[in-house]
Amino acid sequence: MTDLDLATARRDITDALLTALERRHEVLDAIVDAENRDEAVASVATLLDKSTLGAEAILGMSFYQLTKDERRKNQAELDDLNNALTFTLAERPASSGDSLELRPFDPSADADLFRTRTEELKVAGDGSGSPAGDIADEIAKATERVDNEDAVWLVGVDGGTKVGFVFGELTGGEVDVRIWIHPDQRKKGYGTACLRKSRSEMAALFPGVHMVVRAPSA
Repeated sequence: MTDLDLATARRDITDALLTALERRHEVLDAIVDAENRDEAVASVATLLDKSTLGAEAILGMSFYQLTKDERRKNQAELDDLNNALTFTLAERPASSGDSLELRPFDPSADADLFRTRTEELKVAGDGSGSPAGDIADEIAKATERVDNEDAVWLVGVDGGTKVGFVFGELTGGEVDVRIWIHPDQRKKGYGTACLRKSRSEMAALFPGVHMVVRAPSA
């Protein structure tokens, strides 16, 4: 995740919090009427026209953030972020992760995407940095590592379009996480979205194992 993506995500959260405070009665009604947390997030996001990331931050607010002093701090931070950023989350909508899905790598259906990645980077898919081998051999070895729970390969999909990979390889007691985004889909925020979405996947597959992120090169 780049510094710009981090700042953009922070701006989105700060803006959402301020809007929620201005419309706190409506927000509270939406949360109280929701059946569960996911429904509450969706309702608040729709009500305020904010991203899921912003709505989740609203539900996670502490009571002290309602004070005038904290609201002034939030406004000052938002002003600083607006001045520093040359783009907004609306111009990189993919970075919120709202429309992105991660699914397991399919050795047959996703071989074309892996071939594109390998032709660009010229290195093996296992994160070793070794020269790339035969595509079929690379995929067979990856499938074996996944079956042995030593790796996980995920494909990022947005609206039916495959936008890139998240690779997780268990090495020396750590999970080496790498992101690769298709050249046609770059500078849209997909790297940020893939990384954000993959955290829960990696935590579930490798519980208690430290993650080392190698994004964006993979």
